[in-house]
Order: sequence, then C-alpha cells, then structure tokens
Amino acid sequence: MNSIRLSKRLLAVASFVLQDAVVADIGSDHAYLPSFLIEKEIIKKAIAGEVAQGPFDSAMKNVSRNGFSEYITVRLANGLAAIEENDGIDTVTIAGMGGSLIASILNTGVENLQGVERIIVQPNIHAKAIREWAIVNGWKIVDEKILKEDEKIYEILVLERGNVNYDDLELLVGPILKVEKNEVFIEKWQGELLQWHQVLKAIEQASETTETVKKIEEMQANITMVGKELEQ
Repeated sequence: MNSIRLSKRLLAVASFVLQDAVVADIGSDHAYLPSFLIEKEIIKKAIAGEVAQGPFDSAMKNVSRNGFSEYITVRLANGLAAIEENDGIDTVTIAGMGGSLIASILNTGVENLQGVERIIVQPNIHAKAIREWAIVNGWKIVDEKILKEDEKIYEILVLERGNVNYDDLELLVGPILKVEKNEVFIEKWQGELLQWHQVLKAIEQASETTETVKKIEEMQANITMVGKELEQ
C-alpha cells in the first residue's frame, strides 16, 4: 500500500479531526480523507458517502485497494442520509463544495446530526452561508483556517454545538479569521473589494430597478465594512 497523500486543503481538514473520532465524510471523492485518517490511526472508523455511482465505485475500489474495508464503509446516499443511527458518528466532514450547497446538505439532513459533536467543512465559495446556518441551528465556530493552494483560496470552518451570534462582518469574513487576519485573508478580501467595485460600476450603468438598487446598497455596505477592516 502506498502512503496516502492529501492536497493541502484536505490535510488542513484532517488536522481538525480529533483523535479516535468516528467520521462521516460526505462527498468523499475516492474516500481519500477517511483513508488517510485510518492510515494515520487518527480515527476509529468512517462512513464515506457519495451521491453518484461513479464516485461511489471509485471510493469502493480505493478503500478495498488500501485494505481499509474493515474500517471504512462506503455508502451510496444523498448527503447526510449516508449516516445511520447505529454508526456512532461524532464528526462530519464535507469538503470541496460551494458553501450554499454545504449549508443545504446540513439543513436537509439535520436529523442525522444527532450525536454529532463536530462538523468540519471546506467550502470553495460562500462560506457565509454556513455561518448563517450555524447560528440558526445551534452551532458555533470554534476554529477557522484560510489557505491558498494552486492559486485558489479556501476556508475551513470547524463547528461545535453552542449558541452564538455573529455580526455582519463576522458572518462574511469569519469571526476567527477576522482576528488572525493573515496574508491569505488580506489577499482574498482585497481581491473581493476589487471585484465588488467592478461589479458595482457595471450595475450602476444598468437600468435602475428595485433589485439593482438593493444590490447596490448591499455591495456598498460590504465595500465599506471590509474596507474598514483591512485598514485596521
């Protein structure tokens, strides 16, 4: 068996999985993450969930090839429906999707989160949607990470149960990332500011409608809010 190598972003996700966890990896993509976690003896066992037949077959082959069939169960299921009551899942990981889709998966399968103590997500875009889902559903952000890989910027959010409120800026940029404010964070939001200014200019030249007025107001508020944060 060759040692399993993960991308930088998946390694970061793996770093937030606690020792001896029982993991459900949703949208598992060849079951790379659970296979790595088993190989490194970080977790006891895992469910690898896939909604499409092709990725499911690939995950099955990968798990079997690595000799992990005793520890990793691959299931063909939609989202959190991959989790069964007797699995004893305490940690859910979802990586490589849009934030709105991840939030939808969590919302649709919220009943399957009973017994889950930690959710680790890596949205490609729109992390705000997950933060909004968290505060509505009784979860709080206990850790965050932002990193760059292959010229793309990714955020990782770690959720545990708890009630908390975040202001508009924290929802947008992340309550912990906002405090750490590393180089990748600054690069991301400087890029967003530039893009917002370009979009705003285009919208202002279009015909005025109720929708465009609302969009302009929202974008101007974000520009002011993020601009002030980057100046500090």
